[in-house]
Amino acid sequence: MCHAYSVTTNIEAIRQMVQTIFRFDVAANIGNLAPQTGVYPDMLAPIIRNRPGLERELVKVRWGMPTSSQALYQAAQARADKIAKKQGRDLTADEFAELLRMEPDRGTHNVRNTKSQHWKRWLGPEFRCIVPFTSFAEVSSEIGPDGKKLGNTWFAFNDSRPLAFFAGIFAPQWTSVRKTSEGLITTDLFAFLTTDPNNVVAVANPDAMPVILRTPEETEIWMTAPWEEAQKLQRPLPDGVLQVVSVGNKEDPPEENFPAPPAQQDLF
Repeated sequence: MCHAYSVTTNIEAIRQMVQTIFRFDVAANIGNLAPQTGVYPDMLAPIIRNRPGLERELVKVRWGMPTSSQALYQAAQARADKIAKKQGRDLTADEFAELLRMEPDRGTHNVRNTKSQHWKRWLGPEFRCIVPFTSFAEVSSEIGPDGKKLGNTWFAFNDSRPLAFFAGIFAPQWTSVRKTSEGLITTDLFAFLTTDPNNVVAVANPDAMPVILRTPEETEIWMTAPWEEAQKLQRPLPDGVLQVVSVGNKEDPPEENFPAPPAQQDLF
């Protein structure tokens, strides 16, 4: 699964790309967008999302969709069992309900099984988004010359790391406990789809790669088409597409190699 990515393109470059290539306007309700060379789960990151009856908007949203209710129930039950053992009594129904309500949910940052009832509620066009990125990371278990695991293997379309987009979904105004220190909060959340890897990504992760939209036509299908058509985009890129641009770094590009990107650098 993809656990990190970078987006180093500025707001105007993203807006110009969607206006000139995708041919739709986007409102930038985001303030300044500093280069993010390492986006990790639960961080804020930019997405472009649909708004019913309005133009699409570029906003920053927290990465990690809601975890399934079954998984949260199981986690709460495990905690309840520990508490019961410590206190020498079972929790009451009200106590367990409160425990479940406050169960921390760190979020699910990749969406794979789109046939799951948990995800179906967010697969309509009104909940779809595109997620800008310039490179993404998979954790490699390969051992390097120093005897240590290689760690993050970063992929992009080429060394210049052109702007591209993941196929994403978002949940508006979801109430949950993301961190115990925060308590209950209500916020927008997003994640992006994954699929089988192509032969380039499979070297680091033989199980999955993000769903990447390559053309304006694919982007328009993802943002507007019924799920029966849009789901066909949940497929790997062709073999040979993408390349490894960095290995073993927590961010990409590594700080010492971070270039200033061209104003309209993109994939298309």
